[in-house]
Amino acid sequence: MDIHKELDARGLTCPLPILKAKKALSDMHSGEVLKVLATDPGSVRDFQAFARQTGNDLVDQQAQQSEGRDEYIHYLRRR
Repeated sequence: MDIHKELDARGLTCPLPILKAKKALSDMHSGEVLKVLATDPGSVRDFQAFARQTGNDLVDQQAQQSEGRDEYIHYLRRR
């Protein structure tokens, strides 16, 4: 999958990852993919709801350990 923009929202809590993703997507073209890195466990649910409400496609979500903490990776395709 081609990533067109990456957003580092690690250390931010709700609603900041969503707000930053919304702004990043507004600067992108239809079909482009945004990768969001987050540490807030609530971001998993938040990005699912965000995709449903905005019509953007939540392509994938992943969880991983990095430097002893959980990280969540969200891939959104601009509608």
